[in-house]
Amino acid sequence: MITVLLVDDDAMVRTGLRMIIGGDEELEVVGEAGDGETGLTMIDELSPDVVLLDIRMPVLDGLGVLERLSELDDAPRVLVLTTFNTDDYVLRALRKQAQGFLLKDADPPEIVAAIKAVHRGDPALSPPAVTATVIAAATDNAKAVSTAKKQLAQQLTGREREVAVLMARGLTNAEIGSRLFLSLATVKANLSRIFTKLDVDNRVSAAMAIRDAGLLDGI
Repeated sequence: MITVLLVDDDAMVRTGLRMIIGGDEELEVVGEAGDGETGLTMIDELSPDVVLLDIRMPVLDGLGVLERLSELDDAPRVLVLTTFNTDDYVLRALRKQAQGFLLKDADPPEIVAAIKAVHRGDPALSPPAVTATVIAAATDNAKAVSTAKKQLAQQLTGREREVAVLMARGLTNAEIGSRLFLSLATVKANLSRIFTKLDVDNRVSAAMAIRDAGLLDGI
């Protein structure tokens, strides 16, 4: 059973999430909090596996919660809840080691899948269109773009570049394999090499580097 803590100041959002999560036999909501400070107290008391964390909250916001959790050795995995107009906050959250982000109006199956992905240690991203918006917001440094382009041109093979671009567009491993006629094992092997060459450890960081490199231009 995957235990989940809801930390959001909107009671209606918490109610909706509780109903969605309660419909899956592998998930259990063990508590709710309406602000970040209360959320931290409940994390300490309940030790949930996954925390669904809002960003904008009273008393202590989501970024403050992530900052405090970074000091713990056994912190739970965190899935940040967001809306379209909080891209800057989402980027800051990801840099503070949140495992992923999700739109509050996402479909129930997507919410459930995201929680399970985060619990497995995989990053959970919003749909590709939203992912692209967030990634684009992180690429306003021309010097970084130039450096990233040079590094990628030198390090990635042609096949790795194809896999990297599709991954950055939000495709799953299975979808990448289908598009490029590769086995799932081959896709995973390519992604492992890509992560190593880019010196990143998750899909979010890799996608940002790929966007910085300009490889998504014109796509």
